[in-house]
Amino acid sequence: MSYHSTAVYYQRVNAAVAARLGGHRSAPLIIGSVDFQTVRDFQTAEDWDGAGEYLADWACRLEKAGAEGLLIATNLMHKVAPAVEAAIAIPLLHIADTVAAAARGRGLARLGLLGTAWTMREDFYADRLARHGIEVIRAADADADLADDVIFGQLTQGQVTLAARAALLGITERLGLAGAEGVVLGCTELDLVLSEGASPLPLIDSTAAHTAAAAAFVLGEEAPAA
Repeated sequence: MSYHSTAVYYQRVNAAVAARLGGHRSAPLIIGSVDFQTVRDFQTAEDWDGAGEYLADWACRLEKAGAEGLLIATNLMHKVAPAVEAAIAIPLLHIADTVAAAARGRGLARLGLLGTAWTMREDFYADRLARHGIEVIRAADADADLADDVIFGQLTQGQVTLAARAALLGITERLGLAGAEGVVLGCTELDLVLSEGASPLPLIDSTAAHTAAAAAFVLGEEAPAA
C-alpha cells in the first residue's frame, strides 16, 4: 500500500483505458491514499482486526464518494479483505482472482508465491488461488524472511538495488527447483525490481493483472470474479 505502487496503479489503469478508448480518455478513479506507516504498524503488531477496521473505514469513504467497485492495491492486505467486503455494498476486485486468471491464460497451474512473509506462509492467498485450480509451491522459511526484508527494507521505501534483485531472483530459481511452473509477484512493489526477461521462470505480475482487471471493470468489459 505504499505510494510507490499506488502511483503505478494509477498510471496503468489510466493507460489501459486511454489505449482502449483513445483521445483524451482516462479512468474515473477515486483514490484513498492511506498513511502506509499506519498500515505497517498494524502489520508489525499483527493487529489484523484493527487493520481490517482501518481499511473498511477507507472503503466506506470511497463508496460514499461514489465508487462503484473497489481495489485494495496490495496483496498482503487482502488478508483482511473479508472485513472490507462486509463493510461495503460495491464489489471488491480481489487481486488473487486476477492473478489466477492471468496464470490460467498462460497455461500455468503450479505457481511459486513471492511476497511478504505473511503472504508466502499463510493460507489466505494460496487458498484463494486454489479456488481457481492453482497449486501454490511454498518457499522455504528462510526465503520468506529474505523476501520480507527486501520488500519492507527497500521496496516500500522506493529503493531498488542490484543486491535486492539478485536475492529475489535466487528465491525464484529455488521455487522452480521445488516444482513451480511460474512465480507470482505477490507484492505490488515487486515489479519495481523484477521483470520477466531477467527471470528464470515466467512471472505473473499481480500489479499488472489487478490493474488490467480494474481497467476492464471501468470499461464495463469484466465483472469481478467470485
